[in-house]
Amino acid sequence: MKKKVKKLYIQSKKRFLKKIVGTSEKPRLSIFRSHKHIYAQLINDKTKSTLAFSSTLESEIQEKTSSLATKEASFLVGENIAKKAILKNIKTIVFDRGTKPYHGRIQQLAEGARKEGLIF
Repeated sequence: MKKKVKKLYIQSKKRFLKKIVGTSEKPRLSIFRSHKHIYAQLINDKTKSTLAFSSTLESEIQEKTSSLATKEASFLVGENIAKKAILKNIKTIVFDRGTKPYHGRIQQLAEGARKEGLIF
């Protein structure tokens, strides 16, 4: 049964990701959320390269919050990735939340990025 569930998950993910493609003008903001941390990457899918990266593992975010698995920490990660994107002259992005719902920490990360000037 496990193989069947994994296969269905991979098929679903493939269907979802074929619609979301990042380019050099409009890279993909990919979010990964674990139980303890949240990670954000700006990815150019044409050249298969990461343009910018931010997560709750960075020291400046760890200093500002007491717990890293909170909405506040996610908001700071969103602001941080937006600042890095704007330094590289990236203003518009494609938002990729994976298969997670747009709720809670993922929503706060998006709001932090929007606050700093990213458009998606």
